[in-house]
Amino acid sequence: MSEQVAAVAGGVIGGILLLLLIGIAVYLLWKKIRLLSSYEELTSSVTPTHPDASLQDQTLTQPSSVIQTKSIRTRSVPFIIPPKFRGRDWINLTNGEQVQEDNEPYVTPESGPRSSFHSLAGAYVVGSINPELYKFSEDNSETDFPECNTGRLWFSVEYEQEAERLLVSLIKARKLQPPTDSCSPFVKIFLLPDERRYLQSKTKRKTLNPQFDENFVFQVSSKTLYQRTLKFSVYHVDKQKKHHLLGQVIFPLKNEILAGDSKLVIWRDLETENLEPPSEYGDIQFSLSYNDYLGRLTVVVLRAKGLKFQDERHPASVYIKVSLMNHNKFIKCKKTTAVLGSPNPVYNETFSFKADQMELDTASLSLSVLQSAEGDKTHLLGRVVVGPFMYTRGKELEHWNEMINKPKELVKRWHALCRNT
Repeated sequence: MSEQVAAVAGGVIGGILLLLLIGIAVYLLWKKIRLLSSYEELTSSVTPTHPDASLQDQTLTQPSSVIQTKSIRTRSVPFIIPPKFRGRDWINLTNGEQVQEDNEPYVTPESGPRSSFHSLAGAYVVGSINPELYKFSEDNSETDFPECNTGRLWFSVEYEQEAERLLVSLIKARKLQPPTDSCSPFVKIFLLPDERRYLQSKTKRKTLNPQFDENFVFQVSSKTLYQRTLKFSVYHVDKQKKHHLLGQVIFPLKNEILAGDSKLVIWRDLETENLEPPSEYGDIQFSLSYNDYLGRLTVVVLRAKGLKFQDERHPASVYIKVSLMNHNKFIKCKKTTAVLGSPNPVYNETFSFKADQMELDTASLSLSVLQSAEGDKTHLLGRVVVGPFMYTRGKELEHWNEMINKPKELVKRWHALCRNT
């Protein structure tokens, strides 16, 4: 009896398992058939036509302004969405291009013209890339010269960290303006603040556009590298062997990236030497700019020259303090870094002050050149104040007014220092 019960139970269990397997197989087959039918519906909505025919049909349905645009962009490159991104959401734009939208329900993108990359099954052309937008800008450094330009110099700078060598490549100069018709130029290269030693290029005979292609090496520690400044002085040799300074380029190393695999070619316009006799206490050069939209006054302290040190017993450390005043009341001041041991220091530092446009008639800037002494003492080497008619006259007033009349432009000038300001 027990054997019969066991046989009946085994048969029931086997039947249940068989029915379960049949149900699973039927479900999988139904799911596959449904997927195939949905795929056929999707592919049937895409009419496989020749790319040119699709383009022609689209052109006929577009407004006239779009037609003109299409004809112009015939050389554009198709931008294709791979099949794996088809699950993303896209919004149609006016010219057939599409943009992804994160929170909108999925909409199958309209089938634009199929690309020639027909091996990418399921990919759609959603737009095009205009190659004209990605062209490198042309180098106009040899053609675009501003008015009153006295010449332009090309060079490159590189620093070898392990050998502590500064490599300077003097490349060329263009559009030099000599005092005579003939020009035989050469270049002296200084590494400031040392102005006693320099390296010199060969003299190029009878040319206003010399090609130098010469390399020079300065041995300089990495600790002091970014406190140094390159100075290129361009000279002309006349028939009597006299040297005439045509101009110079000042290139501070402070903010430059000098280590790298590729050399960066740099060009700078020549600056003419200040031909006026040096003032009693020295001169300072700086730029002013005012941004009326941001209400920001910018001062770029460039350099000083001919400074007269007061205490010769210790190495001179000179810095410049820039102070913003309003109605002769102190508002804010900022200081440059100190430069050691040079009567012609180069700073090239930028400072910004908040100043409302209505305050420019009562505001002024004071630039004081200070020499550090023992302890916390300082010696005033000279000062210059620029501002409106209320406080200044002459060149200082002209500099301030030119800054206001040329908003957002840097206006650069030299000023003589004095001690009774």
